[in-house]
Amino acid sequence: MPHVICEPCIGVKDRSCQEVCPVECIYDAGEQLYIHPDECIDCGACVPACPVNAIYPEEDVPEKWKVYIEKNREWASSLPNVHVLEKT
Repeated sequence: MPHVICEPCIGVKDRSCQEVCPVECIYDAGEQLYIHPDECIDCGACVPACPVNAIYPEEDVPEKWKVYIEKNREWASSLPNVHVLEKT
């Protein structure tokens, strides 16, 4: 199961998660970051790196944030990868 970035990331975008992600599967939507579920290898490195506890394994996303499972899928598929943005 991939990991999911939820509501606490909105407005924060600390990017500590991006720094530790070994497969560069984190995407920037402006207001928050999203994890591309098809690229995530479920290593969990991003979870302790997040200072606002916004990242969960998909199966552990709190009920109030379940909508972020689909948001991560939709947004990450159409957004630039943060690593690509930094190289330009």
